[in-house]
Amino acid sequence: MKIKAVVFDAYGTLFDVYSIQVVADNFYPGKGVEIAVKWRDKQIEYTRLITQSDPHNPFGSQYFRPFWELTRLSLEYTLDRLKLDRKSGQVEMLMREYEHLRPFAENLAVLRKIKGLGLTTAILSNGSADMLASAVRSAGMAGDLDHVISVDEIRLFKTSPESYGLVQKFVPVNKDEVLFVSSNAWDALGATWFGFTTHWVNRQGLPFEALTPHPHYSGADLDSVLVSLGVGISNTRHVVVA
Repeated sequence: MKIKAVVFDAYGTLFDVYSIQVVADNFYPGKGVEIAVKWRDKQIEYTRLITQSDPHNPFGSQYFRPFWELTRLSLEYTLDRLKLDRKSGQVEMLMREYEHLRPFAENLAVLRKIKGLGLTTAILSNGSADMLASAVRSAGMAGDLDHVISVDEIRLFKTSPESYGLVQKFVPVNKDEVLFVSSNAWDALGATWFGFTTHWVNRQGLPFEALTPHPHYSGADLDSVLVSLGVGISNTRHVVVA
C-alpha cells in the first residue's frame, strides 16, 4: 500500500453513538435502545435530505443546518415519535452526553501506532466543528490527530463528493493515498466511489452492501486497520480484503 494518510469518520467509528442509550434509559426506562437507534437514523436522514435537495449550489445547500442542530432536532423528533415527554432538562442532558460520547476502547492505541508509522491522521465528519472538538478532547485524542475536518465550511454532508474532497484541502495527497475508515457502510461506499482506499469497520457483523463496490478492506474493530496497513498485532479479528 502507498497510504500516506489515514482519515477516520467520527460518529460510530471513533465514538460510540449508541452509548447514549444508558443515559436515555435512565430518563425513559426500557426505551434507551430504541431512542438511540431512532435518534441516529433520523440524524442521518436529515443530512441526506439537506444535501440531496440542493446539491449543486456553489455556496452549499440553502437548507444546511449545522450537525449539532440536526442532532437536537432528531432527538426531539424521536421523543415525539415514541410519545415520550420532551422535557427541556432531559433534552439538554442528552445533548450534553452527545458531546462526550464514549470512545471505543482500542482507539488511542491504534491512533498512536498509526502516528508511529509516520502517517498523517485526521477525522472527516459531518459533525460541527465545536462538537467534534469536544468529543476529541474528552476522549484524549487531540495529540493523536493532525486534522479534525468538519463539512461545515462547504455546507454539504457526506456522501457528497465535495465532503470527501475536503481531505485533500488539508492533506496534500492523492486520493488513493488516503485510507478512509468508517463503520458506516454507506460512508465507506461513498468514499470508495470518490476514489479513496477504504476500510469498513464492521462492528456489528453485517453483510456487505448489495450495492458495489465493496470497501478495499474490512474488519471487526479499529485494530483491523493496523492489519490493513501491514502492521501485525496479536489477537486481532479477521480482516477481509475485497
